[in-house]
Amino acid sequence: MTDTIFGKIIRREIPANIVYEDDEVLGFKDIAPQAPVHVLFIPKNDVIPTLDDLQPSQAHLVGKLALAAAEYARREGFAQNGYRIVMNCREDAGQTVFHIHLHLLAGAPLGHFGAA
Repeated sequence: MTDTIFGKIIRREIPANIVYEDDEVLGFKDIAPQAPVHVLFIPKNDVIPTLDDLQPSQAHLVGKLALAAAEYARREGFAQNGYRIVMNCREDAGQTVFHIHLHLLAGAPLGHFGAA
């Protein structure tokens, strides 16, 4: 496993506030939250540095991350009010850990982003 902070969290070498786990996905609270709820969802078994490095055979992982985030939102009771999921790709987008991950943000109105 690549030695990123996420790899260390997966291996339980450093502590994290883990709120979701299944065979393929780990979810934990962000240490620098940008919203009242800010959880990161990462693949446990595949270390893929950026979304650009994702191969077609690995595309299901992004779906697993999104499904895990949606399940967590429903379980915690804020899905009805809404939430945002974000994936950053590379430095200019704000990616600081090079192990793909999905951010779930919720718990307050997040404002409009884009035109959809």
